[in-house]
Amino acid sequence: MSNRSVISVHTKSETSQRLEELATLTRRSKSFLANKAIELYLAEEEAFVTSVRQGIADVAGGHLYSIDEIRQRLQLFVSEKASEQNGP
Repeated sequence: MSNRSVISVHTKSETSQRLEELATLTRRSKSFLANKAIELYLAEEEAFVTSVRQGIADVAGGHLYSIDEIRQRLQLFVSEKASEQNGP
């Protein structure tokens, strides 16, 4: 059996009721749904923190774009996407 730990979470009664209803509808336990929600949240936040750290490292390394370079890259991106949507 995998290692498990118990945590206690205080939440609004509305949130608790929503969790209860979803558990009933999906035939999953509240613990399963809460754990899944926590895992998804952590993955998103960890990805955000990683991106911020990468951005800080890029700035420290001098990897920057001027506003004109950003505008050019954005215009190119928009043009490419428009071409993809309009077809050949």
